[in-house]
Amino acid sequence: MAGVDYAPPTKRSVLISGHPTSISLEPMFWRALETAARERGRPVNALVAKIDATRLDAERPPNLTSAIRQWLFVEASLTRE
Repeated sequence: MAGVDYAPPTKRSVLISGHPTSISLEPMFWRALETAARERGRPVNALVAKIDATRLDAERPPNLTSAIRQWLFVEASLTRE
């Protein structure tokens, strides 16, 4: 697949409700998350906190990293429509 930036996950620390949380995402997902936060005019930490709160309301909440990837996938799908 041409143009895919295959790279291992990178761990970063974000603050959720004042608590540091480590998240490991591949660079392409970090870039997508940063772009989504910028488009919404909010810091990455705030967007991650929103995703975290939403996932906790799910019947079977995924881990935070999975929730971020799924959220990004849905957002990307909505922008293509």
